[in-house]
Amino acid sequence: MSTGTLVVLKPGLLTTVQDLGRHGHQASGVPVAGPMDAFSHRLANQLVGNSSGDATLEATLIGPELIVEATTTVAICGAHFEVTCDDRQVTIGEAFPVARGQRLKFGRLLEGARAYIAVAGGVQTDPVLASRATHLVSHAGGFKGRALLSGDRLPIMEQHGHRPVRRSAGLTLPTKGRALLRVMPGPQVDWFQADTLKTLAGVSFRISPQSNRMGYRLQGPPLVRLDARELISEPLGIGAIQVPTAGEPILLMADRQTAGGYPKIGYVISADLPLAGQLAPGDFIEFHMCTRQEAVAALIARERQLLRYADLKDAS
Repeated sequence: MSTGTLVVLKPGLLTTVQDLGRHGHQASGVPVAGPMDAFSHRLANQLVGNSSGDATLEATLIGPELIVEATTTVAICGAHFEVTCDDRQVTIGEAFPVARGQRLKFGRLLEGARAYIAVAGGVQTDPVLASRATHLVSHAGGFKGRALLSGDRLPIMEQHGHRPVRRSAGLTLPTKGRALLRVMPGPQVDWFQADTLKTLAGVSFRISPQSNRMGYRLQGPPLVRLDARELISEPLGIGAIQVPTAGEPILLMADRQTAGGYPKIGYVISADLPLAGQLAPGDFIEFHMCTRQEAVAALIARERQLLRYADLKDAS
């Protein structure tokens, strides 16, 4: 197998290597990590003919500048950036061929927060516990366990032969600085005042500047607890809404800790987690309570969107 390289000229604000995460090790204290917007990560992989678990680059708010030292196919999904490949404009959500030595340059961000850059064959950094996902807090996985820096050289595969042009026909997850996220009641909902769920679903919360890939701290009316007991730490999943004693909720995201002791008033449903992944500090979240049946139906609808592009023919 011949290999090529992605050379980082400018890293952007926060660009990391991500696959679908390091699953199966939370009981040993190893976080999952993975993409903030798994939907866009998977779509980008599908557009270049990869499996959904191949590693991409996740670029946050300010995108990178890269030289592609390989002949390959690239797709960029998620946030809408202005992107060029040498002198030609690149369309977000569409696979395109790249010749050895061409330069990918991210410009102005138009919408969303995170873009996913997939190359044919995936980014080939060394896996840690069977995953290439970067977990920034523990410095594990990805490229040296950290965000990319200028001068980094990432191994990729050289592509042999033509791959079909694949387009996602405008499939996007728009946020425009605000998202409505559906929520199911959490396991400690009875620790809160009876009208707290109405409070949660009746206002807009602003994402605090003290937010990151671990979680979003949400600014808004406090969610008042009735029960002052300490909760024994228990496993945490992405989308959990924890509420510390002061009442300011925290929405847990990709780099969350493996366990925690704050009561959880709710969980954002799986279908809406990609929308949360396209938000940034200063953006707003509105919550809407839903049933388990509604959550399952929403997930089926979201997965059907991806299935439309799982085995695309030549669209040129």
